[in-house]
Amino acid sequence: MKLALCNEMFPDVPLERVCAVAKRLGYEGIEIAPFTLAEHVSEISSGRREEIKSIIANQGLDTVGLHWLLAGTDGLHITTQEESVWVRTRDYLKQLIDLCHELGGEIMVFGSPNQRSLLPGQTFEGAWQRAVDMFVSVLDEAKASNVYLCLEPLTTKETDFINTAAQGMEMVRQINHPNFKIHLDVKAMCGEAMPVPDVIRSVPVADIGHIHVNDENLYGPGMGQVDYAPIFDALSEIGWDQWLSVEVFKYDPDGETIARRSIEYLKSFL
Repeated sequence: MKLALCNEMFPDVPLERVCAVAKRLGYEGIEIAPFTLAEHVSEISSGRREEIKSIIANQGLDTVGLHWLLAGTDGLHITTQEESVWVRTRDYLKQLIDLCHELGGEIMVFGSPNQRSLLPGQTFEGAWQRAVDMFVSVLDEAKASNVYLCLEPLTTKETDFINTAAQGMEMVRQINHPNFKIHLDVKAMCGEAMPVPDVIRSVPVADIGHIHVNDENLYGPGMGQVDYAPIFDALSEIGWDQWLSVEVFKYDPDGETIARRSIEYLKSFL
């Protein structure tokens, strides 16, 4: 397993410095939230993309990919019944696939609760079909770019659409595309009825595209009550040997302190 750091936990810090901190602390990869680069993906020029890729590589890090795909955007939604919004969202996802590929990444985590929750008057079944159609419409392009789109189940505190790994796997199986997988997030799995290790064991490893590690209290792993010993046991049992990215939602006292405490805790199991 390799450890990566999500860059948005360093607000207003240049990417060069974020990468330098990550490398010094022992991380091997960087995962990027697009809103930290620009308000709209189209604003990131080809030259800037090459620069970002070089910044990461020059620190000896890998670009894992993108997450928070639609955060900070306006007028985008994957389950909308409004055709113009649906098309605009589809086109934006295609632009994000291009960005991910050009930065050297392979993973795109679709969480974005505000851009997937049911809209007024919408049924769950109707939202489900719109989301399926959305993902199917971009997956061949993802495959051509060697990018994996990973659906992230989130808690009911965040959204009313896709709240469990079982629901996420139902969509993965329905779409049945090699570049569409499920994403597991420790904080989100804490909201399920079964223990986190059992949630992990319930998902075939071949269907897992990526994993975020954090705590239910929104800080990093080891900074709350979540015990990672049984989590690592479960990951070992299913044969997970890819990335674990530290993603947090509270940034105090500062990003570097959280990143350091998180990796020290995680390495105690590795």
